[in-house]
Amino acid sequence: MKGTGGLLPAIRIGIDLGGTKTEGIALGAAGAEHARFRVPSPRGDYDATVRTIVDLVARLESATGSAGATVGIGIPGAISPATGLVKNANSTWLIGKAFDRDLAAALQRPVRVENDANCLAVSEAADGAGAGCGVVFAAILGTGCGAGIVVDGRPLGGRNAVGGEWGHNPLPWPTDDERPGPTCYCGKSGCLETFVSGPAAAADHCRATGADLTVEAIAAQAERGDAAARATLDRLVDRLGRGLAGIINVLDPDVIVLGGGLSNLEFLYTALPPAIARWAFTDSLDTPIRRAAHGDSSGVRGAAWLWRPEEAMAGDRSRG
Repeated sequence: MKGTGGLLPAIRIGIDLGGTKTEGIALGAAGAEHARFRVPSPRGDYDATVRTIVDLVARLESATGSAGATVGIGIPGAISPATGLVKNANSTWLIGKAFDRDLAAALQRPVRVENDANCLAVSEAADGAGAGCGVVFAAILGTGCGAGIVVDGRPLGGRNAVGGEWGHNPLPWPTDDERPGPTCYCGKSGCLETFVSGPAAAADHCRATGADLTVEAIAAQAERGDAAARATLDRLVDRLGRGLAGIINVLDPDVIVLGGGLSNLEFLYTALPPAIARWAFTDSLDTPIRRAAHGDSSGVRGAAWLWRPEEAMAGDRSRG
């Protein structure tokens, strides 16, 4: 497959490294998808993880007839500015490794590595629910609670590479029965993640009712008129409203995009705006709350978007 003038097509490869699966995508310069593959993640094996990504890049390049494509990678953690090594990774076998440098050496080209929530934000800012917005706050509400921030198309990782980690701030304006809050895996108590993630909402319902249900099952019961299930969802909305009001009070983004499993709960998009407005430090609030346009694919697409289209021109690999 040749481009104009015999050049290979300008392809950007994105890799989403998850705990159970690793997904790769090849995007053209305009953002069109040309190929996609998904393989199991080799849990607990760092060297196998690097090999898996190298093999996935080779498959994507072969499928698109490209060579030397740009490579962006989203990971459940961050590269520490202090050490250059991975920190804060749920995939703990990455912690303390020079992941970006090892991959660059194995692939024989520069790579860009970002937190997976930042990749979601980049994707949605590029051509999704945050397209055309200067500042995008994209929250992942799933098994955990994280977020990414994009300013003018670029992820805002922050000086300490913890930009967007709102899930490890405390729940704002807690009531007496919310203190000190559940214990978080980070070692602290009362983190937002322990209140507004999917498992946290399910645990809250179990504490209140004794019923061990998923959030989806709770939502279905609420639709059928179950008062206890509705009360659980009301508590979830109130807590999300407080958490997002804190973000607005500091960042005041142009749009808030929701990803992760909880983003599929339709009622959030009508219930959250007034819940946020009760706590935000403003006389009126018009911040739109939108579902991620690219759904589960947003993270891997955002990894590819870590490189601008013009940087993917064949033979131009001087920018790292």
